[in-house]
Amino acid sequence: MTYNQHVLFPLAVMSLAACVLALGLPAASHAAESGGLKVERLRCEYLASPLGIDETTPRLTWIVTSGQRSQRQTAYRILVAGNTEELANGNGTLWDSGRVESGETVNVPYAGKPLLSRQQCCWKVMVWDAAGNPSAWSTPAQWSMGLLDPADWKARWISFRDQSPLEASQEKMVLPPARYYRKPVEMAKDVRRATVYASALGIYELQINGHRVGNSMFSPGWCDYAKRSFYNTYDVTEMVREGHNVLGAIVADGWYAGYVGYGLLVGYGPNRCGRYMYGKTPALLVQLEIQYADGSNDTIVTDSTWKVATGPIVEADMLMGETCDARLELSGWAGPGFDDSRWASAVRAEENGSLKAEFIDQSGSREVELGFRKPPRMQAYPGVPIVPIEEIQPVEITEPNPGVYLFNLGQNFSGVVRLKVRGPAGTTIRIRHGEMLHTDGRLMTENLRKARATDTYILRGDPDGEVWTPRFTYHGFQFVELTGYPGTPELDAVTGVVLHSDTPLASSFECSDEMVNQLFRNVVWTQRANFFEIPTDCPQRDERLGWTGDAQIYVRTASFNADVAAFFTKWLQDLEEAQLPDGPYPDYAPYPMQHGKPNRAFATAWMDAGVICPHAVYRAYGDTRVIQRHWESMERFMDYRKRVSPDFLGVALGNGWGDWLSLNETTPVEYVDTIYFACSSKLMAEMAEALGKEEAAKMYREWFDSIARAYAKKYIDDEGRLTVETQSAHALALYVGLVPERLRQAFADRLAEMIRQNDVRMATGFLGTKHLLPVLSAYGHNDLAGRLLQSRRFPSWGYEIENGATTIWERWNSFTKDEGFMNPSMNSFSHYSFGAVCEWMFTNLAGIDQVTPGFGQILIRPLPQSQESNPEHPEIDWVRAEYDSVRGRVASHWRRLSDRFQLDVVVPANTTATVYIPAKTVKAVTESGLALGEAPGVRVLGWESGRVQVSIGSGNYRFASSQ
Repeated sequence: MTYNQHVLFPLAVMSLAACVLALGLPAASHAAESGGLKVERLRCEYLASPLGIDETTPRLTWIVTSGQRSQRQTAYRILVAGNTEELANGNGTLWDSGRVESGETVNVPYAGKPLLSRQQCCWKVMVWDAAGNPSAWSTPAQWSMGLLDPADWKARWISFRDQSPLEASQEKMVLPPARYYRKPVEMAKDVRRATVYASALGIYELQINGHRVGNSMFSPGWCDYAKRSFYNTYDVTEMVREGHNVLGAIVADGWYAGYVGYGLLVGYGPNRCGRYMYGKTPALLVQLEIQYADGSNDTIVTDSTWKVATGPIVEADMLMGETCDARLELSGWAGPGFDDSRWASAVRAEENGSLKAEFIDQSGSREVELGFRKPPRMQAYPGVPIVPIEEIQPVEITEPNPGVYLFNLGQNFSGVVRLKVRGPAGTTIRIRHGEMLHTDGRLMTENLRKARATDTYILRGDPDGEVWTPRFTYHGFQFVELTGYPGTPELDAVTGVVLHSDTPLASSFECSDEMVNQLFRNVVWTQRANFFEIPTDCPQRDERLGWTGDAQIYVRTASFNADVAAFFTKWLQDLEEAQLPDGPYPDYAPYPMQHGKPNRAFATAWMDAGVICPHAVYRAYGDTRVIQRHWESMERFMDYRKRVSPDFLGVALGNGWGDWLSLNETTPVEYVDTIYFACSSKLMAEMAEALGKEEAAKMYREWFDSIARAYAKKYIDDEGRLTVETQSAHALALYVGLVPERLRQAFADRLAEMIRQNDVRMATGFLGTKHLLPVLSAYGHNDLAGRLLQSRRFPSWGYEIENGATTIWERWNSFTKDEGFMNPSMNSFSHYSFGAVCEWMFTNLAGIDQVTPGFGQILIRPLPQSQESNPEHPEIDWVRAEYDSVRGRVASHWRRLSDRFQLDVVVPANTTATVYIPAKTVKAVTESGLALGEAPGVRVLGWESGRVQVSIGSGNYRFASSQ
């Protein structure tokens, strides 16, 4: 079987404007490059022309661009029509907003005629600029509605006749084959439109007439199948034809029935087997709706007339790997003319009957139903699909043992390999994956634990050669080991195919320290590897769960690095769905099994992701709907927090993950819980204000004040010092604002002193590290923050890079060239939590931040380190960064020259920015060679603490201050 090829584009390509900055070219002159505003990048629910959504009041977003300074949108008009012809004629048959006096471009709710199932929607926008001049109409975009009424579904869930016993156990691994389904379809008339709605309990790949439908993988995604199932919508008009057609699908276990997390390792699930977390037998649901040119309709659905068989994919598991026996290839199985007479008839999924089993996890033992259960709700998939993103070529081959070939792809990533081979039929090639090598050159796999992470290909013996890529598994790896390869492989025998959720990169970062540049690349690659349907902790070992603590630590960095709005929109539904009955959010979501303390499915700081992550999405994208949708859930959580902490002090009730993986310092869980109770209260107050819930905002502000008083009474001694003497304790309290104002500087000074006493080294874990550098910079210790960033000594980001890291490690000491691997079985080399420092790199080092949610008002305030403040490495003396916000591109490029400080700024149209320029006086600053008072679009706000503060409108600016 060969993998359908797609044109793959690297994500990290800089925009033209970024290249201009990179070349050091001057900012735009004051003369207008072009007039007015142009409307671009139309999105519906954060997606480009989505198909089959089920938001009945979808939100529409666009950006405006201009070559003029201080341009803004003063009004807009939206037209939505049922087809392109009506739209082209200027007829908003579904909605004509008329001229709306507003500068809003983000998440404007549709307010037209009620949208029905299958509704086709074409739309465009025009806007008026600051002078009242209209723009041209935007290029049209579209969306379509899904199946909104359960009665719209005519298809039935089908499966294969499964009479196999429940054999899997902790001692016996079971890896079922993928199943192939097909249905011949006769279309006697010319087709005007053909649409497929598809789902699976498991994961599927859809084919029509022998061609793959779309390029998404692992569809329809992961959720709690007992509560809902996702479905996907495809426009297949160009794939069908008058006459004979065949609709086909391949279905594998996926998250539904396959191995999930560390279930096999610790003995969770039915019979402690680690799989069948939701059910035993995958099922398929497909509905093909055809509109003929003569106006008639037809519907093809999954039912017992479909045929099913096994084929070349004899094993398919996301954790364990995939085995393909190409000798069993079903040539032409998804096309007309294939003889399926020996295939079995599919059965309605419920015909497999009931299957009861004992399910074991840390909540105890209970009986579960593993037979088919119809999902109570069908939901259009709201996120972004997992797709092939780019390809990576190996940089080296070694042969540590005869016939064992190791390919180094030079980058740790998530995905699979495409194998290219020629050899005799029956030749078996084993493909193992790993992140690292042992010192003797062997593949290191101890950290995979029970994840076999092995793919196997058995050749059919094609004399022209064979090419194969797995379909239903993925791995986290940099190194690939081939055994059984016929002959000696060349470098092109293996190609890495990068797979992850399609979250387009939104930023670039570069500075004068190449180690820090590598750090940024490592952070981005780690995010890419772990934003795989859910925000996983790691892509390689038997875990890959949506750990909530990791997510809340990293979500702000994630939104800088990529467009994650739709991704988190989907996962926040998973998180609310997993919320425990008494209010706390669990340690990970989805939540198929309980881990940790018996009957304690939650932990402080982890459960607070249910508040922190919606707040971060709201701040990054100006999204009030996300906090409105989850408001009741968040209130249930806060009620729980108050119920278990009536005195407003933290408790240690759940799993004690705490400041995970800190070094030589332990911050008490009760202390951490107090901090996060305060943090969640503070964020709830802000979100309540955004929603106009004044009483709730007042209550949560009062809660925060009560927590602050209780905190001070318990944790601050009579001399005004913190009684918990850890770096994380100081950093967390200062970041959240619990320290009385009169003591804050002293606390920050004590934090800096503790770091220096520790030989200028961090001792912080997941929680403390995220806040450490921002707190130091906020309280006058920016030079120390910069020194920690640039350090190459253990523990530091530079230490990892000096030891060969191409991604962020789970542990500061995961590996050293001198001592080897630390704790091999609990050692991920692609774990994004410590990469949360990237937030500080943007907000402090580059100086890009926001004043208002959604970057309507922007802050540009770079904080360079003082010259000669770092005795170990030259201070960073230039930074070039950009961020493609929901309103357009923001850029900051500063450099310290011998006689001046220069700051180039790009502010997107329809926004304003406050800019801080290091300078001794206002007169020492110019913009594009002009005094500030003479520069168009620049308004001086004042001077304070060595910085000139100016307000600017949109456009390109070059500020310079004499030194």
